[in-house]
Amino acid sequence: MNLSHQFSKSEPTIIRLEEVEKIYGSGNTAVHALDKVNLAVNQGEYCSIMGASGSGKSTVMNIIGCLDRPTAGRYYLDNVAVAGLTDEQLAEIRNRKIGFVFQQFHLLPQISALDNVMLPMVYAGVSHREREERAIAALENVGLANRVNNRPNELSGGQQQRVAIARAIVNQPLLLLADEPTGALDSHTTREVLDIFGKLHDGGITVVMVTHEPEVAKLTQRIVWFKDGKIVHSHLTPEEMLAVAVAS
Repeated sequence: MNLSHQFSKSEPTIIRLEEVEKIYGSGNTAVHALDKVNLAVNQGEYCSIMGASGSGKSTVMNIIGCLDRPTAGRYYLDNVAVAGLTDEQLAEIRNRKIGFVFQQFHLLPQISALDNVMLPMVYAGVSHREREERAIAALENVGLANRVNNRPNELSGGQQQRVAIARAIVNQPLLLLADEPTGALDSHTTREVLDIFGKLHDGGITVVMVTHEPEVAKLTQRIVWFKDGKIVHSHLTPEEMLAVAVAS
């Protein structure tokens, strides 16, 4: 990775949502989780998504991650219209272009950290030798070179999240999506994990993070604020975000 990479407005757009709606139910019971959302994220950005519970931030993250489809509107990932893709094509995009990090680590408990990190490459058809080499390099990248053979129950919460990050980046994704990645961690471990996200961003990975914590969001370049299924602020600076958080 090129650690000298810096974000520029001239970078290509990776994420583009156009008039995206997500409606659950119908008739009088319909819930408009997303209401005509327009959002663009360029390659190399480090972006956080904030808002109250039920504001739409997790719904939009699921759509960006190709885990759900919008009811209406258009979503382009790396200039590909996602709506027209089959479930198999969406699964391939999730495996090759997107890395996921969640609040709960979702590691398989019966296998080692190394084997957990190797899993996405199995689905991508990578040879065993290359899987092992790339998984070890990813674990080294998150500071776990000495824990490759440990199972999840032999690791702390912070170490487990680092394994999850290594798994997310091992296929060298275009986009890293993180949904409350520090929600289950103490403050010291949170700082360690956020340092890793910062390093990955400095290396050129586009990062989009859902968080409810201002202390986490302020470390990103740009904050998108959701309210009632709509984007009410699309380009908050960390300083502006603190004022909005207090007002909300």
